[in-house]
Amino acid sequence: MNGYSWRTLASAAALTVSLAAPSLAADGYFLIGYGPRQKALGGAGVADSRDSMSLSINPAGLVDLERRQMQLGVTALFPERGYSTDGAPKVLAPGDVRSGRPIFPVPHNSYSAPIDADSAWGTASYANGGINTSFDFGHFHAPSGGPFGGGYAGVDLEQAFTSVGYARKFGALAIGVAPTIAVQRINLQGLKAFSPYSSDMYSLSDNGYDWSFGGGVRLGMQWRVTDQFRIGVAGSTPMFMTRFRKYSGLFADSGSFDIPANLTAGVAYDLTPDLTVMADWRHIFYSGVGSVSNSSFPVLLRSLGSSGGPGFGWKDTDSASFGVEWRVQPGFALRAGYHYVTNPIPTNSVTLNILAPIINAHHISGGLSYDITKNSTLELAVVYAFKNNVRGPEALPQTAATPFGAYNPAANVNLWLRGLEVSVGWTYKFDLGDNSLIPTHL
Repeated sequence: MNGYSWRTLASAAALTVSLAAPSLAADGYFLIGYGPRQKALGGAGVADSRDSMSLSINPAGLVDLERRQMQLGVTALFPERGYSTDGAPKVLAPGDVRSGRPIFPVPHNSYSAPIDADSAWGTASYANGGINTSFDFGHFHAPSGGPFGGGYAGVDLEQAFTSVGYARKFGALAIGVAPTIAVQRINLQGLKAFSPYSSDMYSLSDNGYDWSFGGGVRLGMQWRVTDQFRIGVAGSTPMFMTRFRKYSGLFADSGSFDIPANLTAGVAYDLTPDLTVMADWRHIFYSGVGSVSNSSFPVLLRSLGSSGGPGFGWKDTDSASFGVEWRVQPGFALRAGYHYVTNPIPTNSVTLNILAPIINAHHISGGLSYDITKNSTLELAVVYAFKNNVRGPEALPQTAATPFGAYNPAANVNLWLRGLEVSVGWTYKFDLGDNSLIPTHL
């Protein structure tokens, strides 16, 4: 097996493993970064590439990596989420309801190699967030218990990606492209009480895991304006995915669930040769995915899963990332960051979104890297998402008493979320001229 085949197989294996658990999200269900360095910098880095995981944010940065290198790592996620009600809710189980499943591991890996003085290639596998909730029978709503009266309720949406990138330098400008394969799966339970509102009640809820496959392309640019100042821009097309057939009676347009496009721009400036500050802005186009962005109100008879049918009511998000990296001495660096994102869930869409209370706003992060040998580096990052909440009126579906749906004037719903991420990684930089498939020494 040649080197390319071995590394491609490793990336595919990591993609499959990464589907074993969803992740705490930041910008909706997009993570603030992939790998310990990006996370420690609050998600900043589109204009400053220093490890092979930079492919996941800007493929143009591959040409800044002088040596062949690989990275393996994992993130442990500790989310806390739930909802509470006040007044007299009619759709939701009342009280303070918290989701179970408090910890998830999410691995990643990457590899990059120079081709010549002006070009490079690489590959990376990573998870792009996910949605996960788990509500038990204890909070009872007729007829069968659970938040919606359909018994145990929850959603497990997981997404994973493998990108293969190529970058080339044209003087001070670098351009990169990374075709990306995407895989997602979903399991959704507890919505059987909505059967009259589904276009296909047998493809609405409690059908086990369903898989979706597809892909898209990420493009990137980095411009070295001066030796100290750099500008980066990167974006991804939508990931065009096959439909979730088992849940075509829930998601709009018969189970359509593409992954939205996104655009990132940022700057990096070296205050000193060892101190770099970075700032990024990112926009995610949730409005391009009907099953996510279509209004969740009103829910009419036989409307779920129909063409243009109800979604989760999400809005596009904008986020700002700020990071600083201090390379204290050769082989030792300290990092810190801050990340803010606008909330995708409006106050009039809280009812259905108890299944996906992804409403993070403020994050702080920090981390370090340390060379344990000439070739091996250990990295650590911690991200804390401060508690955030969104409160709005309970939405009622169509009934004889509410022929066009209505908002319940007697009840409000409060979604909340907070969480912690801890990431560790190992980066190996091969010696110049070393063409071995795996490290021969540490």
